[in-house]
Amino acid sequence: MQFGLIEMWHAMGLLVKLVAMLLFSLSVITIYLFIERQFIFLRARTLSKQVAPKLADLLKEGQLKEALNFSSKKEYRRSHLARVTAAGIQEFIEGKEAYLNLEKQVETAQRGSERAAVIYTQELKRGLNVLASIATSAPFIGLFGTIFGIINAFRGMALTGSGGIGAVAQGIAEALVATGVGIGVAIIALWCYNSLTTRIDTFCAEMANTSSQIVDFFIRKKEEGKSS
Repeated sequence: MQFGLIEMWHAMGLLVKLVAMLLFSLSVITIYLFIERQFIFLRARTLSKQVAPKLADLLKEGQLKEALNFSSKKEYRRSHLARVTAAGIQEFIEGKEAYLNLEKQVETAQRGSERAAVIYTQELKRGLNVLASIATSAPFIGLFGTIFGIINAFRGMALTGSGGIGAVAQGIAEALVATGVGIGVAIIALWCYNSLTTRIDTFCAEMANTSSQIVDFFIRKKEEGKSS
């Protein structure tokens, strides 16, 4: 009696094979989403490191329109810091053009930055719901294959008329492979989900910090206007 994976595969029923192929496809999707998100995060981090010093200099010099034009450039659209900064400055300038008082301008700038941060966070989370679904459903998909694998094993025993554990041992082993694969896929998906979520939390903290810095800049400008 052979218990190698190849032998088990050839002995599996059609339904169990379909379950195994589905689990393999889910594992490929999991790895793809994880790698794809890592590239997105790396690009956002790299672009933000490029724009942050320049934006800080422009804001210190009070060049709001220049800072807005710089942070709104197409090549920096994937930068989370540029998106938050551009949204805050845009709202501040529009509030000024609408003749709002400085306090209202600061409030609108804060809300604009927060809205941009929420939108960008949703973009970062793209695909995470798929990983969560895979992590929760993969064990049950594997269990589904196991149940039908065991049914096939006992059906084979009934057809051959042979009894004993030896008659069903290979069939049960084949069926349990589906459960093992399902649990393995779920573990990988859960690890990827938690890893990506942690990275996204870091991005959220950075955007919140940037939004706070922009608001502080406008508040200081307000105080300077009062003192002058």
